[in-house]
Amino acid sequence: MLLLFPCFWHAHIQAGDLGSHVYNAWLAEQAQSGHAPGIYVVRQWNNVLFDLSLSAAAKIFGWHAAELLVVSASVLIFFWGVFAFIAAVTKRIPWLLLPCLAMLAYGYSFSMGFLNYYLSIGISCFALAAFWKRGAGNWITALLLSPLIVLAHPIGFAWFAGTIAYVSLWRILPNYLRWLLPVLVLVGYAFLRAFLADSSRYEVGWRPDPFYWMNGSDQLVLYGHRYMILARVVLAWAVLCFLPYFAGLFAKAKTEAKAFRLPIELYLVALAAAAFIPENIHSDLFAGWIGLLVSRLTSVTAIFGLCILGLIPLRKWQIGGFTACAAVFLIFSFQDTAKISHLEANAQGLIAKLPAGTRIVPVASTPDDWRVQFVAHSIERACIGHCFSYSNYEPSSGQFRARAMPGSWAVTDSADKSEAMSSGDYVVQPQDLPLVSIYQCGDTDWTQLCAAPLRAGDKSEEPEPSQTPENLK
Repeated sequence: MLLLFPCFWHAHIQAGDLGSHVYNAWLAEQAQSGHAPGIYVVRQWNNVLFDLSLSAAAKIFGWHAAELLVVSASVLIFFWGVFAFIAAVTKRIPWLLLPCLAMLAYGYSFSMGFLNYYLSIGISCFALAAFWKRGAGNWITALLLSPLIVLAHPIGFAWFAGTIAYVSLWRILPNYLRWLLPVLVLVGYAFLRAFLADSSRYEVGWRPDPFYWMNGSDQLVLYGHRYMILARVVLAWAVLCFLPYFAGLFAKAKTEAKAFRLPIELYLVALAAAAFIPENIHSDLFAGWIGLLVSRLTSVTAIFGLCILGLIPLRKWQIGGFTACAAVFLIFSFQDTAKISHLEANAQGLIAKLPAGTRIVPVASTPDDWRVQFVAHSIERACIGHCFSYSNYEPSSGQFRARAMPGSWAVTDSADKSEAMSSGDYVVQPQDLPLVSIYQCGDTDWTQLCAAPLRAGDKSEEPEPSQTPENLK
């Protein structure tokens, strides 16, 4: 119950892309009932578990209750999945790591609203915990869970399959040949980077910062510079717990130190991925980009790091340090998500004044030092039951259940247009109209919103001042 408290401390759960998930689940329902012109729904075998669960729950409980129910279930699956995996790897029940697990559960992957990916990692952890313990029954359990992992997200399944392959080979190989495994993985990483860099089929973007900062602690960097400081403190505290114990253990009993070898290998292999895997990638398979790959994959790095930490018998003062960090993290998170909640409440007030069925273009950005940027999706969620978000990115991307037909009325059929509209750089064309822009109009308060009809030639971010009706401010 304590773990789920952040899901209930605002009117809606503020988690980046979550607003888009809820809105598009509603949009898919509207399309199936014929109330969303130009939208159709496809059967999809991946990246849909959260959305399907949300739609099913909404039919029984309504959209708001379904959001609370399915997100809460996702948090529990992730938290206890990681808990089970650490227990299997360390052969200890990791009660002492609860503060760290709580921070990771509400870290970057959750706060960005990558709920399908988040679910896939949680289920993968349960499956890997079963695999780790060996035995036919456990292997069958892992196999039975694998379709759910695929249904949730392919990246989670790739991690699940890759970890099984690595650990299985590690167990088979004699001790003197095990060093080949990380070397082969690094060679594979290098070939992948070279292939993507030279390929004309793929367009890629790489992270500009050093890869070693993407060490798992970055999952705590969310809304501003103060999270960066907190993440560095947590990392330093973890190193302070690990190094003295490991150094003393290695000096006294090398046999006991061997328990650290595989978790450390897995952590370093995951950390090295940040140096070779692109942050964003685009191919001709989809209209939209597949983005923030390294940023979300560091949740896996963090899980392996916690496996190493789980092998250490933490003392009370060390647990107290992690507990204090978790308390600060949650306080920071409450304060910043309250601002997004206020922005959504302002959006609800504006949208209530618009005629039913209005097509809107929400344009909203966060302070420059925020890492979580998807606040415009909270405005889309405010549209449910009343309006359509014309700049909604999911239908035009070709990666989700709801798809846009050419010339769609309810949403743009172009991923490029969607991106330009959301950034405020799109120049409105006559065939796009009628549209209403919902944009930030406060000089000092970025949660203040205004609504105004757009004209041909306007930019989507903000219409001409003469077009802004005072009664919609």
